[in-house]
Amino acid sequence: MKRALLLLMVFLAAGIAPAFAQGKEKLMVYTSMKEVLIGELRDGFVKKYPNIQFDYYSAGAGKIMAKIAAERQSGKLVADVLWTSEVPDFYSLKKEGVLQRYKSPEAQYIVSPLVDPDYDFTPARLGTLGVAYNTNKIKTPPTQWSDLFGAAWKDSFAIANPALSGTAMVSVGMMAENLGWDYFTKLRANGGKLGQGSGQVVDDTAAGDLAGCIGVDYITIDKIKLGAPLGFVYPKEMLVVPSPVAIFKGTSNLSAAQKFVDYLLSKEGQTIIAGNYTLPIRKDVPIVQGVGLVTPDEAVKRAMKIDYLKLMVEKQATIDKFTAIMQKK
Repeated sequence: MKRALLLLMVFLAAGIAPAFAQGKEKLMVYTSMKEVLIGELRDGFVKKYPNIQFDYYSAGAGKIMAKIAAERQSGKLVADVLWTSEVPDFYSLKKEGVLQRYKSPEAQYIVSPLVDPDYDFTPARLGTLGVAYNTNKIKTPPTQWSDLFGAAWKDSFAIANPALSGTAMVSVGMMAENLGWDYFTKLRANGGKLGQGSGQVVDDTAAGDLAGCIGVDYITIDKIKLGAPLGFVYPKEMLVVPSPVAIFKGTSNLSAAQKFVDYLLSKEGQTIIAGNYTLPIRKDVPIVQGVGLVTPDEAVKRAMKIDYLKLMVEKQATIDKFTAIMQKK
């Protein structure tokens, strides 16, 4: 102990702050991204910025928003950065005036069906959903959404619960706006099911309990790579859900938060995202080939339109209506 104190005094007397005496910047990211992805991004980020202490909390979007609400109520918001796929949450936070505007130098390269002109939040990933199907049960993959009304899918197709999954909630809103609520009525008439979380419906499909489900790109492709009997296809009209990133206003770690947003949108950060079987938001980052993915440009071109401001207002009503249809006897 005395030796360490003596060394510190020597360093300070010489005008040098040793590594153990240097204060680190801190950064806390709340995200719904999978552990592997956020872990890889953290490793790359701290390698580039070793003087930033990076921590994250990973959970479903609903749990994250509940945690944020509780922290804001207590007056002690821990998160510096939020990164999820539940777009309406970002519009709600923007409306409340709690997001820090920041236009990253990397934002000029973004390809996305959603862009906030004020840069209170910025798309950082193009999440896509297609039809995940069990290859032992389905021999002819669907090419359009109405194919799921066929006999091959009877009593055996599920959509994740939008009350549990932010991605599912936005997807349901998109389908309702583009295909009409009657689509879900017809799907239910064919035995369509209300699933659990986004990962669980894909697991149930892989196990053969379902013939198929609406599957998130990286969740489904991960399992295909591990040998699961799954296929993955996009109908003509695609479900494309941007995953925005935002900085909370008033954070004491603003510089570190801005560096993270820059890194996330950079070619290096987006390469990590693309390597995890989902779509980057940059044209100059190649996608993984041979797994059913399409380019960001193609995804934007085929993306279903959605009024996020309307969905923000009608979020709970959308969840309730969908649940009522899918649970109808």
